Amino acid sequence: MQNSDITIIGGGVMGLMTAREFLNAGASVTLLEKNVCGQEASWAGGGILSPLYPWRQAKSITDLVLPSLKRYPEIAVDLQEQTGIDPEWTQSGLLITQNPDDISARKWCVNSQIKIETPDSDIFEQLNADTLNPIFLPKIAQIRNPRFLQALKRDVLNKGGQLIENCEITSFTLEHNRLHDVHSNHGRFAVNEIVLTTGAWTRSIFQQLLIGLLDAPEIYPAKGQMLLFDAPPNTLSNIVLDNDRYLIPRRDGKIIVGSTVEFDAFDKIVTVDAHNQLTKFATTLLPSLKKVPMIKHWAGLRPATENGVPYIGRHPEIHNLSLNAGHFRNGLTMSPASAQLLVDLILNRPPVVNPEPYQFFKHLPKKPL
Repeated sequence: MQNSDITIIGGGVMGLMTAREFLNAGASVTLLEKNVCGQEASWAGGGILSPLYPWRQAKSITDLVLPSLKRYPEIAVDLQEQTGIDPEWTQSGLLITQNPDDISARKWCVNSQIKIETPDSDIFEQLNADTLNPIFLPKIAQIRNPRFLQALKRDVLNKGGQLIENCEITSFTLEHNRLHDVHSNHGRFAVNEIVLTTGAWTRSIFQQLLIGLLDAPEIYPAKGQMLLFDAPPNTLSNIVLDNDRYLIPRRDGKIIVGSTVEFDAFDKIVTVDAHNQLTKFATTLLPSLKKVPMIKHWAGLRPATENGVPYIGRHPEIHNLSLNAGHFRNGLTMSPASAQLLVDLILNRPPVVNPEPYQFFKHLPKKPL
């Protein structure tokens, strides 16, 4: 196999979006995924294209969110045209029932050019919600993430990317401050530039395969459990955020309920307690859900970092190693700008945003290689 310009490890939304960005720039790409592409945190999330309370997030998160939101409509249309798969980008709007930080919320929306409204009373007709300074963000959209991931995978393949699934990395060859080879159960891959988009597993890759050579990034798994109700169409018209949990209506009527945040290492086991909590939340907030079946309960592992700020950029010591990982709850939301930023840096293009906040490796103590 001919060496690709870029070898990406990790086939979630960040890996697929990064591959697509490189391919659009004319680079050749090989992507290695330990399971099947798009089956981890990217698949497990709800697909809300906004942080839950964006004004509570670090500025560096907003800096990736806003350009990503501008790109999503075009990306969704392009993916459908190129692959025939509709990722269901839907501008369903976001209702926030409890808004104790009303002043900062309105200021953030004005500064970010996000439309904000005081919701009409009829938006609450189906809901049993206790409200505090409720607001409605009518332009906030969602994407049906499993279909979005299917479309991304198809698009990467159509553009000539090589996707190698069920590919377990066993070791790296590191010499003279460069990674030369990736060893796997599919054999050896010689590399030019290598990018880790390995989400919650990024730290373990450093600890297990680069042990004693490089400090591991501070990325930890954070489990989130979700439910799916098989509601009829038009049961709910917009996303509802109530405290830290939410309801997301899909176009076909199905309603996603999320989510828990549990720091349980690499454990995706669903629990009765979470099932009961989420069911009680959903059926209390939207009583009509008591009459429809709950058809799925699942968990995913988010890549948690301090303050939710990801690692994006080159390693300061390994000259051909870069990361695009650690987006916590906002991987889908930030993926277009995150992928573009990393490609900008590697291809020496003007960066889409200031890269400084995401370069955490520069603060790590240097070790001899």
